[in-house]
Amino acid sequence: MQGSTPSAGSLQKDILTTVVITALLLWLMPMLISTYTLTVLVIYGMLGLSLGVIWGFGGILCFGQAAFFGLGAYTYAIAAINIGESTLPMILAVLVPGGFAALLGALMFYGRLTDVYLGVITLVVTLILFKFINSTAGPHYVIGKARLGGFNGIPGFQTLNVPGQPEAYIWGDAYFYLCAVLLALVFVLVSALLRSSFGRVAVGIRENETRMSLMGYDVRARKTLLFAIGAAIAGLAGALFANWGEIVTPSLFSLGQSAEIIIWCIVGGLGTRLGPILGAAGLAYLKFLLGQQSLVDNTLITGLILVLFVLFLPRGLVPAVASLWQGLWRRRSRGHGSQTRHMRNRERLNG
Repeated sequence: MQGSTPSAGSLQKDILTTVVITALLLWLMPMLISTYTLTVLVIYGMLGLSLGVIWGFGGILCFGQAAFFGLGAYTYAIAAINIGESTLPMILAVLVPGGFAALLGALMFYGRLTDVYLGVITLVVTLILFKFINSTAGPHYVIGKARLGGFNGIPGFQTLNVPGQPEAYIWGDAYFYLCAVLLALVFVLVSALLRSSFGRVAVGIRENETRMSLMGYDVRARKTLLFAIGAAIAGLAGALFANWGEIVTPSLFSLGQSAEIIIWCIVGGLGTRLGPILGAAGLAYLKFLLGQQSLVDNTLITGLILVLFVLFLPRGLVPAVASLWQGLWRRRSRGHGSQTRHMRNRERLNG
């Protein structure tokens, strides 16, 4: 069911399925698309999943997922310049957005703000960060040895390396495989979270917050924690993106980036684990292909896709395909059952 916690089967089955599918994709996809492009598609898939957890299973409409994405990227770049090694910066890139989201979420949820105001506040926070980072071009905007750089961004930081070996860089094909494995690991962890009692309560809160509160659950604390988890995943995606691009700029906080993440979830299938990943990778790759021509504007195509999905596939791609498959399977089962009964009746008549 769309938006429900994963059911029917054990977590071990989920892990096995994820491992098999990941292995097949790691083998097949580099034959079709360059690993450089695949890497950013995987990173965007992780970013889409981060909002899918918050919005699809927690019912928290966040217009500011790009804020956590950008915070993760900038945290990594600043820490890498000051430390000169990537292990601790990667950890900080997860903790800083998660901690910031926990503080922001506590202010919003304990302030009993409604969904509309939640969306507005997260959007405003993103715009404030975008404006602030753009205005840090002066030489006095420095954190340790790292200059923020304003609209020019921060280039030239230490990229991902083997822990404890700053000179052993992880790049190219190896970096793609690492990002894919991290996405699979995050997917398994999200599946485990949603299978737990916390995940079931989160879906219950999304469906009827008042009822869950009357049942004795601390709704505000659970929403704050889920909000922070989604932000931490977005921060990890931001750090991986910084290593892929080898530069971070204020565009990571842009309104367009925030809107794209929401469109990924809607197109892929809100309330599913796989939908936001496929929506992000598919639309990002389409944008990459459209970027090679100048006849049609990318934004126009993205907007048209959103309108078509809202009108004809409002539940998204993954739920629509799942419903179609289930319908075909039931029809086949009924047809097989009718054929069996018909054969039995003929056998009785014949003898």
